[in-house]
Order: sequence, then structure tokens, then C-alpha cells
Amino acid sequence: MAEKKKDNGIKIITENRKARFDYHIEETFEAGLELVGSEVKSLRKGDVNLKDSYVAFVNGSAYLQNAHISVYKASSYMNHEPERKRRLLLNKNELGKLERAVEEKGFTCVPLKLYFKGSWAKAEIAIVRGKKIGDKRESTKTRDMDREMASAKRKSR
Repeated sequence: MAEKKKDNGIKIITENRKARFDYHIEETFEAGLELVGSEVKSLRKGDVNLKDSYVAFVNGSAYLQNAHISVYKASSYMNHEPERKRRLLLNKNELGKLERAVEEKGFTCVPLKLYFKGSWAKAEIAIVRGKKIGDKRESTKTRDMDREMASAKRKSR
């Protein structure tokens, strides 16, 4: 997957579109990622999947779990585990806020996207609440209506 570039020095690596469909997003945060060298090279290639990933809290630290960063083929024998826990770098206030929110019933914390800001790998994480089946149907219905309106607009030109 090729990286998308934005004007302000941000190169988006991947987005978790399934999370936007499955959850109501309450609040977002930017977190740094603690990575090893071969993981950074795989990220630059775009070999990453956030589909079933989430943020877990262990001993006062936040970890990104189940995020699959593929093995970098040109690396030596010192390659990384594809689905290892990766520490998220947050300040104490943000960490406390996230932990308190996750302890509440119905809330969880998931990554929405991974990107490079300058040369630093960052993750956009969010506090989310799960959608009910009716909410998902409503999301699908509005998306389809928007698509039809855009199509009709293009045809009318």
C-alpha cells in the first residue's frame, strides 16, 4: 500500500476503516510508537494491518496489541515478531485519561491510523463506544445515499 502525503509533513501509512464503522468515536489522541528498525522499514513499505488491533494498559503503560506489521524481507536474522506488543508513548495526563475511560463500561481504545510525522512514527488512537446493529445500518444507509447523490451529480454535468 502506498503512503498518502499531506501538506503538513504527515504521510499516512494505514487507516483502520473498520473501527470507524464499528464504533462511535468519542475522543482522539496522538501517540508515538516504540519500534525496532525492521518495523520502521516495514511501515515505510506500508506492510501493516490494524484490523483487529486495540490498546491495552499494563503497569501504567499503553500497548498496541494485534497490530500486524509484516516481517521486513531484506532484514537479517534480527527481525521482529509481526504481532508483538508495541509500547505507545503518551504523557501521564493522556495516559490517565485513557485508562479511566477504558475502565468505564462500554468504552474501549483502538488505533484509527498510523502515520509518519516528519521522521517519527505516530498512531492516532481513540476512545470509542461500540455501535448497535441499527447504528451500523444507519451508517451504511447514509453512506450509500451520499454515494448515489455524488454519482447523480457527476452524471448531470
